Amino acid sequence: MSDMMGKARVGLLGAVAAGVGGLIALKQAQEHLGSTPRVSVINLHGAIMAGKNSPLSSSKIINLDETRELIDKAFAPKRLEAVLLNINSPGGSGVQSDLISSYIKEKSLKHGIPVIAFVEDTAASGGYWLACTGEQIFANRCSLIGSIGAISMSLGFHQLIKEWGIESRVFTAGENKAVLNPLTPLKEKDVEIIKGLLNNVHQHFIDHVKDSRKDKLKSSDDILFSGEFWTGELALAHGLIDGIDSMESYIARKYGDNVNVIRIESVDNPLQKLLGGGAQHW
Repeated sequence: MSDMMGKARVGLLGAVAAGVGGLIALKQAQEHLGSTPRVSVINLHGAIMAGKNSPLSSSKIINLDETRELIDKAFAPKRLEAVLLNINSPGGSGVQSDLISSYIKEKSLKHGIPVIAFVEDTAASGGYWLACTGEQIFANRCSLIGSIGAISMSLGFHQLIKEWGIESRVFTAGENKAVLNPLTPLKEKDVEIIKGLLNNVHQHFIDHVKDSRKDKLKSSDDILFSGEFWTGELALAHGLIDGIDSMESYIARKYGDNVNVIRIESVDNPLQKLLGGGAQHW
């Protein structure tokens, strides 16, 4: 009996292996013999910050470590016409925004594939930094666009601890090591240091936008780079986007039905990875 069960298990495993092999062969044949053009879609949704996404949380974060595999997959298909960025982000880390944008641009140049950005609800601050990765940017008329600036926020508790009779004792080597210590009064030198950092980051942001938008920008620097944000229609008037449009209508107008749209998703299942998972067609 045990011998029969063992043979049955071997047979089942063989059938599974044969099935997997057949699926892989079919996928490879479709990849090489097909003729329909393709576009890839990457969702960049969430706040931009370092860290890891948790499967237990509905809130997602965006950073290079979390998106690198998605970006690689987006540029991998044959007969690729474009990579579309679907953006919905209030911003966050300037570092991660720059890393992601630079990585996508490098892939675009390497493969000779254009990148087009589409904004859903929001592309503010770092979200707009990501949008400027695209050769063109489209948004909904009610989308929020802009907030091209840099910000630092903190709280001070020195009056509170004084009232409670608490003494702050901080020892440093380096006169500016305790910048913005919340337990001591704000110093003029602290303000100077932080403003210098923010101005530096802001200038990098400005340079990125100008390099992306070039002569498309229609308003003066003091308006565009004040940190203000606008709805899609006003952003279009300022030259921050190229049109009011959705990704679906853009694809339908440009390609009609003769296109495979590949939505790139992260895949943790080993079998799905083996079969090239993470790419869904519609």
